Amino acid sequence: MSVSSCVRLFSRLPPAPIRYGGSIGLRSRRGGPSRSALPRATAEAFSSAASDGGGAGAKAPDTSLFVPLPVAPLPPGPEGDVGAELTRPLNKSEILKILNKFYKRKEIQRLGVENGLDARLFHQAFISFRKYIMESGSLSPDVHIILNDICCGAGHVDDLFPFFMRHAKQIFPMLECMDDLRKISDLRLPPNWYPDARAIQRRIVFHAGPTNSGKTYHAIQRYLAAKSGVYCGPLKLLAHEIFQKSNDAKVPCDLVTGEERVCVDAEGRPAAHVACTIEMCSVTTPYEVAVIDEIQMIKDPSRGWAWTRALLGLCAEEIHVCGEAAAINLVTELMYTTGEEVEVRNYKRLTPIKVLDEALESLDKLRPGDCIVCFSKNDIYSVSRQIEARGLECAVIYGSLPPGTKLTQAKKFNDPDDPCKIMVATDAIGMGLNLSIKRIIFNSLIKPTVNEKGEKEMDTITTSQALQISGRAGRFSTVFKEGEVTTMHRDDLALLKEILNKPVDLIVTAGLHPTAEQIEMFAYHLPDATLSNLIDIFVSLSQVDGLYFVCNVDDFKFLADMIQHIPLNLRARYVFCTAPINKKQPYVCTSLLKFARQFSRNEPLTFDWLCRHINWPLTPPRNIKDLVHLEAVHDVLDLYLWLRKGLMEAAGAAYSVMYWVVDLDGGN
Repeated sequence: MSVSSCVRLFSRLPPAPIRYGGSIGLRSRRGGPSRSALPRATAEAFSSAASDGGGAGAKAPDTSLFVPLPVAPLPPGPEGDVGAELTRPLNKSEILKILNKFYKRKEIQRLGVENGLDARLFHQAFISFRKYIMESGSLSPDVHIILNDICCGAGHVDDLFPFFMRHAKQIFPMLECMDDLRKISDLRLPPNWYPDARAIQRRIVFHAGPTNSGKTYHAIQRYLAAKSGVYCGPLKLLAHEIFQKSNDAKVPCDLVTGEERVCVDAEGRPAAHVACTIEMCSVTTPYEVAVIDEIQMIKDPSRGWAWTRALLGLCAEEIHVCGEAAAINLVTELMYTTGEEVEVRNYKRLTPIKVLDEALESLDKLRPGDCIVCFSKNDIYSVSRQIEARGLECAVIYGSLPPGTKLTQAKKFNDPDDPCKIMVATDAIGMGLNLSIKRIIFNSLIKPTVNEKGEKEMDTITTSQALQISGRAGRFSTVFKEGEVTTMHRDDLALLKEILNKPVDLIVTAGLHPTAEQIEMFAYHLPDATLSNLIDIFVSLSQVDGLYFVCNVDDFKFLADMIQHIPLNLRARYVFCTAPINKKQPYVCTSLLKFARQFSRNEPLTFDWLCRHINWPLTPPRNIKDLVHLEAVHDVLDLYLWLRKGLMEAAGAAYSVMYWVVDLDGGN
């Protein structure tokens, strides 16, 4: 071939285009080929290579989450096969033998490990590379020439490695940015996330004690006396209570929950004091005093991150922490990392409480001031029906009841002039309600729980749970100056005494959760990944020290998968996925889908649209099924109010919905 011909051919060389047949995915842990499915020699080679060296101190990624990005084989180019014109056409059978030889070489496998390809990724990358080579109508000239040289004995099979790695990084783009992803997901120094709090020296006061010991009372007194303050509680009920108490004490106080913001100032200027649910507290607003209630919930597998954020991030001169003594050591350790000391104030229960020596055994033995505690809705309905069949009125409280309904039931039970003197409740009475209870009766000591895998389990209640519930009996300032605790069934009484006599397990770790900003940075590097997949790989790469754990993200991922097909920007998608809904309620989940779809279309959620969706006005419930649906409708309206704070602009519809919620909540 003449020099001029070569020049013409090289001038026709195209850049090697990459055609994407789909978007990158990060597979759930259950998917994908297992290591045992790989050829034995390959797996052994990688085990050896991995043990010889690796990233010192770096957490190995869970590569079962990585799904290769499809790369379409190249069709014949418009300029013809330049590589074949420069050399000769390739014999496909010879090429297949060369590729298989390349795959089996241990030197190549070790090089793969050094470049971030473990056995799983190496195998998947090779399958894709081989398919690309064998099915392309024309290869890029550089690859064609190398393969031809190997076929002719002028090159070595190892010469393919740079081209193989180029292909591997095209199907696994995270290989190019793994160091950046590791830095983003490094959760080992959470105090550094809050520079405003680190810029001041805070005074930390831990008010430790059991239920009904006055610990929160003393913290609130300091809050009311301060020039400015924030109260952070676990429930809307508690935030409402402090909001009401502050304003009754002539201390102007705003209310902030996930669903609403109430400004006491007529012109909307923020008050110096605010009562909020803990997820809604500001970590940039300066306060004189902050109160963090129920600090033991810092260990909660789903919500613990909110207590960690408040404890590390609140910009207050004084932080008053209230809760179980089991959290003292952890809080002290966490504050040691911020250079702040903890002052501990211990409190004792204000009224005595005793465990009875006899079980109730029969509902005929009920007396005024009794509260039967159940751990399932079915038991709640069954027991309340049996009580009503005996001609007695009973109040009912459980977790999914709207807050206003709970308060109404509590007021009815506490009213000395009301004939309703028996209560049937779940452990929802453990916090947030002041009840005039003389005797707590455990209907059962077995409570359904969900383990780390999302599986339902039946476990005996913990000492902490038993003490929290039992402590509601004989509260200070009620007509009963002494509390009593027993069980419904005789066989449970000895176990209850054993549980109550055990020491409470110390709380040793605090929850963390990836922030919207961290996920956005992940998405910058992996723009085609789904939000659920981004969370998966974030948790896989995240590193925490011994004081922390990453909170359960299953509910977040469930919602992310549910709305994945709806076109939303990442920040809006993140907001929808953090919505506090029960994924076991199909009606509420369907409503979230509809909200997301309307938002993605820039269509307002009008009053008429919401009316049609929930079939307003509703009819009074005639049976349990109707009651459950009514609760779900309330949750949908709550969901709307929660979303509108960050997403919705239809103010008129929002105000209308507020009236509906009040109507449903108060039972009007």
